[in-house]
Amino acid sequence: MKNYQDKVVVITGGATGIGFGLAGAFGAEGAKILIAEPRLNRLEASCADLGARGVEVVSFQCDVTDIDQVEALADFAETRFGPVDLLINNAGVKAPRKRVSDLPLSDLHDVFNVNFFGVWHGCAAFGRRMVERGEPAAIYNVGSENSLFRAIPRGAAYVASKHAVLGLTESLRHDMPDFIDVGIILPGFVQSEMHAPEVSKLGMDTDRFAQTVLEQIRHGAYFVVSHAYNMEHIERRYAALSEAFATYAPRYEGDEEYDTEVLIARLSARARGAGSV
Repeated sequence: MKNYQDKVVVITGGATGIGFGLAGAFGAEGAKILIAEPRLNRLEASCADLGARGVEVVSFQCDVTDIDQVEALADFAETRFGPVDLLINNAGVKAPRKRVSDLPLSDLHDVFNVNFFGVWHGCAAFGRRMVERGEPAAIYNVGSENSLFRAIPRGAAYVASKHAVLGLTESLRHDMPDFIDVGIILPGFVQSEMHAPEVSKLGMDTDRFAQTVLEQIRHGAYFVVSHAYNMEHIERRYAALSEAFATYAPRYEGDEEYDTEVLIARLSARARGAGSV
């Protein structure tokens, strides 16, 4: 999707933080923007701000934990602008900073309802319509550096929810037809209302981050990245995995014999062969 002029872009959690930054970045390129979140006052203020910059923008009050509201968001987008070209599942909440043994399960469920099931709902509702339309489109889910490693102490609920988004995105990418790009946005520390103001100012500027994201989505990237130092943590995890396999499960000729993906492919090929007889 090289050109965003008149493209329809829907962003959940689009009234603040990363979502708002992305709305401004895509809007500046001529995209038609629909931002969604539950707080009507924030939607109104953000639309006024974006509109003053010349962005064509509308809003829709939506709680992504409710699949019916997400379906209604998709209906509204098509009625107002037409078929959606790009969905960014950005809505997310932070979690109480507690040890696993100390975190109430209700708090865990609240985090997963937004950070994971909210993303799932967006993928399901908009993905189905994109497939039926049969034209190039894209879905990008906002994960986190916490999708790849544990970046925050005592943050198991948040970290687990963002790891789950990575797993969902990986599966969705393989489920979707080739004309639909699917990727995951992996922010590091970016300025956001999720943090106290004195802490937030230490993060990457939101507009700088949004522009970095836009360029990668433009080229259909799978992993949309931003914070270079993350590779230190990623390589540390990979090194530990590599050492474990080298020590306890070293490669050998024919070691694909128990590989799940290889076995499924073989079984599917046999089934197709049997069906053609």
